[in-house]
Amino acid sequence: MPRHERGHWTGPPQVPDLSMPPLRRRIAEAGYRPDEPLVLGLRRRDSPPFFHAQGLTATGDPVTATTLVYAASLSKQITAACAALLVRQGVLDRDSAVSDWLPRLPAWADGVRLRHLLHHTAALPPDAEIDALLEGDRTSPGILRALARFPALRGRPGSEYVYSNAGYVCLAAVVERAADQPLPAFAHHRLFAPLAMNDTCYWPGPAPAPPGAAPLAPHYPAPLSLGDGGVWTTAHDLVRWSQALNADELGISDLLQTPGRLEDGTPIDYAWGLGVRTHAGHRVYRHGGGWPGLRVRQARLPGLGVSLVLIAIADDTERLGDLLSGLLDEVT
Repeated sequence: MPRHERGHWTGPPQVPDLSMPPLRRRIAEAGYRPDEPLVLGLRRRDSPPFFHAQGLTATGDPVTATTLVYAASLSKQITAACAALLVRQGVLDRDSAVSDWLPRLPAWADGVRLRHLLHHTAALPPDAEIDALLEGDRTSPGILRALARFPALRGRPGSEYVYSNAGYVCLAAVVERAADQPLPAFAHHRLFAPLAMNDTCYWPGPAPAPPGAAPLAPHYPAPLSLGDGGVWTTAHDLVRWSQALNADELGISDLLQTPGRLEDGTPIDYAWGLGVRTHAGHRVYRHGGGWPGLRVRQARLPGLGVSLVLIAIADDTERLGDLLSGLLDEVT
């Protein structure tokens, strides 16, 4: 990996279509000052990864490609990858009922399939209503207990797409039962260690963050639920993850990239923890994540072998989406 220094590219110009002048222009156009904490990672096919980092964390440390940060909802594709490994092994069936794995949920779980959880079509209660019952317990057990207090669903599973964090908490709990081991251990042995993502983990607590992590906004610790979030990682590891999926190193990329459908056959633009889009005629798999004091974006273009990762610390705006769109214009 080329050396990186704060605010500068290092290493040979392996990606000529994204040199430093257009990068600086795109960062400025998105509204970021040169001193705002931001890290960008880019890799194209087998070329070495490139990183641009600028600014300081809340503790005064320089932001780098190895700054440990909360992945927020980027965790969903990793949770989905854990499920995909078990589907490929024949341990999980996408059409099995959630009640087969989570029997403590009410009777409505009989009609919810694992594929409904994967594609946000399970008709679960809105996240805000679930959060209102947590009383500060934003852990996986707390969310499952809150779900168990809803006697019925408001809609029919498979009838519409409604983004649901709770659905991915359920999916993570199913993975744990199917794998017969905690999700952090399963992901470490089957994903992170094989891909040399040495700084990445699911963090279940009890502390709000792993040692050495970049702080989030004061008074807003990251939730300790696993599946919807829970992953702490670095720009370096996220670029490695993205490129592994582009190259199908895990043998599950086709599965992960398969968009969902409603029960009436209507396709949706969400696959396994991944949004499915096009940009300049190229298929793009992308996702975002956020928490107070953090914004993250990731995009992959397998046809071009491109991986893009953006992390903005101390940011509560939506500028990162504009920056990602500008960078997609550059690489396509």
